Amino acid sequence: MKIRIKGNSIRFRLSRPEVASLVNTGYLEEQTLFAVNKFVYALRASGDESELSATFEEGKMTVLIPKMMIVDWPENTTVGFSSHQQLTATNSLHLLVEKDFTCLDETPEDQSDHYDNPNKTC
Repeated sequence: MKIRIKGNSIRFRLSRPEVASLVNTGYLEEQTLFAVNKFVYALRASGDESELSATFEEGKMTVLIPKMMIVDWPENTTVGFSSHQQLTATNSLHLLVEKDFTCLDETPEDQSDHYDNPNKTC
């Protein structure tokens, strides 16, 4: 699972096995270790949500995804899901969770478990 954070925008990219695991178990988590702390990021399927939402508590970011959105996600052509979580009257958090496609240019990263890129050129 990859994350990209820029300002108030958080993007998750999931490989085929990660999408399958999220659908089958309802939970996916990874962590990045620092000297004495760790940053944990997770996706959790929820029956109570109608759109993506996020929490951040005790060094752990959790994005809640409505179960109804992901039930057949591994088999369908839906690339991902997006929403804006209102934080204050003037601020929102953009959340995006999507399938990870193979890169079109050369990269040393192992992409054997990524989705085929529907584009043929950059």
